[in-house]
Amino acid sequence: MKIFHTRKQFLAFFMPGFLAGIIYVNFIAKKYMAEPGIFNDYFLNQFVNVKIDVRDYLWYLIRLRAVPFLVLGIFSFTRLRKAAAVFFLIWTGISGGILISAAAAELGIKGCLLCVTALFPQFLFYIPAFLILLWYCCNAPQTRWNRQKTIFVVLMMSLGLILELYVNPIIVKCFLSVL
Repeated sequence: MKIFHTRKQFLAFFMPGFLAGIIYVNFIAKKYMAEPGIFNDYFLNQFVNVKIDVRDYLWYLIRLRAVPFLVLGIFSFTRLRKAAAVFFLIWTGISGGILISAAAAELGIKGCLLCVTALFPQFLFYIPAFLILLWYCCNAPQTRWNRQKTIFVVLMMSLGLILELYVNPIIVKCFLSVL
C-alpha cells in the first residue's frame, strides 16, 4: 500500500470514515435522530446529578478503550496489520462523524463543544498511544517494536484511563452545569 508512505496516511482513511458517519446521520438515520437520545436535556441533567461508581466505570472504560487497543495490538503482529490499521481508522472516523453529527443535530454548537469536552483530557494520552501502534502497523517490518514503545503506550493508555476515570467526569459536569 503506497499510501502508507505519506505523511497524510492516517487522514486518508479517517476522513472518509468521518464523512460517512456524517452522511449516515444526516441522510440514512435522520428519523432516528428525532427520537430522544443521550443529547437531550433530561439525560444531560441526570448526568450532572449522578454519582459515578468508580469500580464499575473502570471496567467499562477498560472494555471501551483497552480492548480495541489490545485487538489492534494483536493484529499488529500478524500479516493483517495494515488491514487492521485501515479498518480501525475508518471505523474511528465513522464513529466520530456519527457522534459529532448527532450532537450537533440535537444541541447545535453546544453539542459539538460537549463532545470536545468529553474527550478532554484523556484523549491527549490515548491519541499518541494509538498513533504509535498504528504507525507500527503501517511500517512493519521496516520498523521494529521495542521496549520503549511498549512502555510509552502502556503509560499513555494508563494515564488516559486514570484521567477519564477521575478528571473527565468533573470537567463534563462543570461544562453541563454551565450549559
